[in-house]
Amino acid sequence: MAGVTALQWLNLTRHGESTGNLAHRDAERAGAEDAGIPERDADIPLTDRGRAQAETLGRRLAGLPPDERPTLVVSSPYLRALDTARIALAQTSWAGPSAPDGPRLRVDERLRDREQGVLQGLTALGVRRRFPDEAERARHLGKFYHRPPGGESWADLALRLRSFYRDLEADAPGGRALVVAHDAIVVVTRYLVEELTEQEIMQIEKEPVGNCSLTRWRDDAGGLRPVCYNDTAHLTGPGAPAGLGPDDG
Repeated sequence: MAGVTALQWLNLTRHGESTGNLAHRDAERAGAEDAGIPERDADIPLTDRGRAQAETLGRRLAGLPPDERPTLVVSSPYLRALDTARIALAQTSWAGPSAPDGPRLRVDERLRDREQGVLQGLTALGVRRRFPDEAERARHLGKFYHRPPGGESWADLALRLRSFYRDLEADAPGGRALVVAHDAIVVVTRYLVEELTEQEIMQIEKEPVGNCSLTRWRDDAGGLRPVCYNDTAHLTGPGAPAGLGPDDG
């Protein structure tokens, strides 16, 4: 993808577990139509588990070789992502409070989560019951191109991310960047960087992106190439704190 290929390392992570994640999971299990989240999407906080995941992610970042460490960190403005970035960076000696010359943390609204419009907060059952015509339109158009009223399609998200990555390439000293955002941002970035098709990315999207998972690409003199996708080894592997991995329920 033009505008990304000059980066040496591109690292993406999804925010830690949020209260919204739990509310949606519980609502789906209970057969409810609405997750009942009181905050606006931008203000949904991390859970205690999400904060612990962010700390663990930070320790993995702290162990990166010097020539792989991000020189620029950019976060979604949403609270759950911004707190994840702050907590993770505080675990590193090269980016924490004791490293004033470390990479600065910037916020970019183009990294916000995909906007759901009138479907915000609804479960799949809620969409079918409250907006049956919209559910049928989504089925006909497919997830990639369906734009809910007041919301965004995945194609809309790709458009704003193309703009973001054009700017990121010019702003990252040494070409090493860390992006802290949301699951849809991680998936659509892969679509852009790897120049995938609609069918390929919608197949990939079926696998949930883990909270505080790590996805990485590096330049091999011919453009960015994938190193790992949705990697949660730091949350689940030997030595990781118990109970921080993906919740498959």
